[in-house]
Amino acid sequence: MPDSRFPRLVSLACHDLRTPLATIFGFARTLTRAGELDERSGRFVAMIEEASEQMTVLLDDLGTAARIENGSWEPMTRSAGTLELAQAGDEQIAVEGTGEQVETDADALQRSLHALAVAALRHGPVDRVTWRVDGRRLELSPISAAAAPVVTGEELKDLGALVARIVIEALGGELELDGETLRVRV
Repeated sequence: MPDSRFPRLVSLACHDLRTPLATIFGFARTLTRAGELDERSGRFVAMIEEASEQMTVLLDDLGTAARIENGSWEPMTRSAGTLELAQAGDEQIAVEGTGEQVETDADALQRSLHALAVAALRHGPVDRVTWRVDGRRLELSPISAAAAPVVTGEELKDLGALVARIVIEALGGELELDGETLRVRV
């Protein structure tokens, strides 16, 4: 049995870091809502709020990966459609095709699919990516040569993409790169 101290340490650190982060976010939000800031200060506080939200997502991702590695992750399964899970609400991420209902941790899978698309955009660089959904099979393209090793997790440059692979595999899915297309089976 592998040593589980490090994943437990990471999980604990993620949990403990959320409290001071929530304080930072809370005070920034309070300052914004008070409406007493000049324009410049308002922009700075808005940047603090946005960065706090991003850090929360990163801590959640890291904590999930640690729990999976430690064997203590318990997916919250429910029925969800694969077409809806690929929807990101981001104009740079298109979705087309026909989905299928699956029993999965829908929130974790949706975050994972979004993270893969964002990694393809960020490391591409490309202006737009598309999820093509066919039942339980989802294909993301284009995956540029520069983005491919990052999206597949071969290069450790994007926490979201790394955690996405870990989550999808923990849910029994698979990822495979075929040319400029990333195939995900759920």
